[in-house]
Amino acid sequence: MRLLLSNDDGIHAPGLAALHEALRDMAEVHIVAPEYERSAVGHAITIYDPLKTKKVYKDGAFFGYAVDGTPADCVKLALGALLPEPPDFVISGINLGPNAGISVLYSGTVSAATEGTILGIPSMAISLATFKDPVWDTAKRVAREMVARLQSDGLPQETLLNVNVPNIPLDQLQGTRITRMGRSRYIETFERRTDPRGRAYYWMDGEMALLEDPVDTDLQALEDGYVSLTPLGFDLTRHAALPHFEKWRDAVHPDSLDEKDQVAS
Repeated sequence: MRLLLSNDDGIHAPGLAALHEALRDMAEVHIVAPEYERSAVGHAITIYDPLKTKKVYKDGAFFGYAVDGTPADCVKLALGALLPEPPDFVISGINLGPNAGISVLYSGTVSAATEGTILGIPSMAISLATFKDPVWDTAKRVAREMVARLQSDGLPQETLLNVNVPNIPLDQLQGTRITRMGRSRYIETFERRTDPRGRAYYWMDGEMALLEDPVDTDLQALEDGYVSLTPLGFDLTRHAALPHFEKWRDAVHPDSLDEKDQVAS
C-alpha cells in the first residue's frame, strides 16, 4: 500500500507528524504538504505563480516535500511531478480542529482529500475536534483503523471520507457514527484596531451557529463522543431546487429578448 499524506496546518504541524507515525508501518508513506499553515483556504489553487518545493528532514531522515502553495496544490504537484508512482490513497490531516458542518467548505484539510478524489485517488480527511490539548493517540488509532478499512473496502467513486474524532481518550470513545454534514454557519465578529500609522485593520472571530436540529450530523456525533464518518462529494448542485427553476427555462432566448426590447422601446 502506498499513501500520500498532506494537510493544511503545514509540514511541521504535530498532526501531520502524528499521522505519519500512525501509518508508517502500514504502508509506503509519502508526504507533500504546505510549507506553512494554509488553514481555511478552501479549494484554492495557484495559477499565476510557480510552485516552489523544498525537501524537509527530521532527525536526519527525509520526511517530505514542503510546497509554497495550497493543500490542493500539494496533491496536484505530488501526483503530477513528485511521486514516482500514484498512491493508493490520499490521507489529509490530522487537522487540529474539527472539520464538521459548514467548516467543510472552508477547510484546506478536506480540500486536499477532495483534490485526490478529483484526480481519481480514494481519499480521506481526518480532523481532531479541538484547538488545544490534543489527544493525538486517539486520532492516530482512528486513522489506522480507517486506512485499514479503506484498504479492505475502498470508497464509492467520486466520494471522499471526512472523519472527525472527538478529543477524548480512546477508552472514552462511544463508537462510530455514519453522519451527514450538519447545516450551520459562522456568526462573525470583527475587532477594529489601528496600526502605528493610523490605518485601521480588523481581526475576525466568531462562533458556529446551528441552522437545524443536529440529529444524525457530524456535529452531534462529536458532541456525543462518537467518531463521525461523513461521505462527501463535490457536486454542489442543489438538486431539490431544480424544479423551482423550470419556469426560468426560457428566460434567455433570442425571441423572448427581442419581444422585451420591442416593448421597452
